[in-house]
Amino acid sequence: MKYEVRLRPAAQKELDDLAEQDYRKISGIINTLSEDPRPPRVKKLAESGLWRVRVGQFRVVYSADDKALLVTIVRVVRRREDSYRGL
Repeated sequence: MKYEVRLRPAAQKELDDLAEQDYRKISGIINTLSEDPRPPRVKKLAESGLWRVRVGQFRVVYSADDKALLVTIVRVVRRREDSYRGL
């Protein structure tokens, strides 16, 4: 089953602000989430119910709704101490 992938406006802006090479890598990973929303090496974020996948120094944070077959990209951030605050 194929999932629909949606980006929140904040995630779209973060993606648009990336360098071309980083944009291509991350958009490729985002596209693969439509086939498998929980690929190998994905990690569930503790209490939020969100998932994150590493792409080099960046993190793609998203939610996956199996009933609606929907993946919603919440954030695309560079890994720092405060990357996951406010989720």
